[in-house]
Amino acid sequence: MRQLTTLLDQWLNRFNKVMDETIASGIPLTVPTVREGLAAITRELVTDIPDIALIENLTIKDKVPIRIYHPQPETALPVLVFFHGGGHMSGSVEVYDPICRKLAQHSQFIVVSVEYPLAPEHPYPAAIDDGYLVLQSLFQTLIRAELNFIPQLSIAGDSAGGAICATLARMAQFDDEVEIAKQVLIYPSLDYTLSFPSVNQNGMGYLLQQSRIEWYFSNYFQHNEDRRKASPVWGPYSMALPESLVITAEFCPLKDEGIAYVEALKKQGVETEHIHFEQMIHAFLNMENIVKKECELAYTTIGVFLNK
Repeated sequence: MRQLTTLLDQWLNRFNKVMDETIASGIPLTVPTVREGLAAITRELVTDIPDIALIENLTIKDKVPIRIYHPQPETALPVLVFFHGGGHMSGSVEVYDPICRKLAQHSQFIVVSVEYPLAPEHPYPAAIDDGYLVLQSLFQTLIRAELNFIPQLSIAGDSAGGAICATLARMAQFDDEVEIAKQVLIYPSLDYTLSFPSVNQNGMGYLLQQSRIEWYFSNYFQHNEDRRKASPVWGPYSMALPESLVITAEFCPLKDEGIAYVEALKKQGVETEHIHFEQMIHAFLNMENIVKKECELAYTTIGVFLNK
């Protein structure tokens, strides 16, 4: 028996009804409809959009577009690189603009939102390659743009963006040239094998359907890659991984893999915090108008974690 907050439950009932009618009518799942769906939900439900003193669009190595949010342009601040969610197939810097503004506002970090390439046009590992290029070259780009910053790099991402973050952190633990201070994973996708019980338990009726996840992954992995090897939850782990904050939600199909990742990090001796949102579903940051208290707590917790 599900126990969601009242407004979320009402919204989810309407959403599920529309989805059932769409499926019954035989309308196929397509890349454009998935992309517009996430954009529309975010546009409709995240309408409190704070002003940020400086917002600038740049490109890393003439290849990867980024958007920079600097809340105090006259002050040197540390840097948080953000990778948006969307199943590796949807989402964008523009869709996540209000969320990145809130991250900058609550953390007083320079937030750098990455326009990484999406599947199916750009399958695995294109987003990983471009994400690592950003980490390697970001400081030089900020210097050329004459922006005030402290050369301290942290990363954050939600859902598929969390998968990218954890993958980049896994790579950087063996690379002396890339140092990640902290990582923030928001209901992250960490297991491409879909082996954990919550995938089945929460995989129907809670926005993110198991069938949708499987479709995302089949578009992301197009060359018979070893999905277990690509999954951050299966390691390898070392104490060189960054201090981590992991956010999970009670009715999210990815909940168990997030918890397993927390336990693995702690076992390795990595400083790790875990905040679990009961009565919440996947992608609740994109639904702020109906879960305002929970979103405020999430942003505040992230800000405190990054600044401690």
